[in-house]
Amino acid sequence: MGKVEVGDTAKDFLLKDQNDQEISLRSLSGKKILLSFHPLAWTRVCAEQMKSLEANLEKFAELNTVPLGISVDPGPCKKAWAKELGIEKTSLLCDFWTHGQVAADYGIFKEDKGISERANIIISEEGKVIFMKIYPISELPDITEIINELGK
Repeated sequence: MGKVEVGDTAKDFLLKDQNDQEISLRSLSGKKILLSFHPLAWTRVCAEQMKSLEANLEKFAELNTVPLGISVDPGPCKKAWAKELGIEKTSLLCDFWTHGQVAADYGIFKEDKGISERANIIISEEGKVIFMKIYPISELPDITEIINELGK
């Protein structure tokens, strides 16, 4: 499948987060959703990316948005990482098994490396992709840009 594009219907998924809670797009219907893909836990840029989600939870709530961090790491890894980073309220989803399936469904799985691209995808309350951006792996996404997009 090619990369998801603005205007596409977002593909539903069911993943567990770091607390073993199941989360699906369907369960978040009526809210905007930020899918914040990061390559791997325990790396500096990924840590800053996820901490920026937690730090802006109040702003996301004002914008009727649920931020979700997603990587191919397994649950126990994500649980330990969230604890280390002080992430208590942001769901860090495990796209672990089938390995990278959600990233692949959105066209951003790097098959040669076994990780996703670093990307932000915003899904509207109606389940349509309204924003999609892929970043260089070493670049921290600008959270202000995402908040501005959500406010449009």
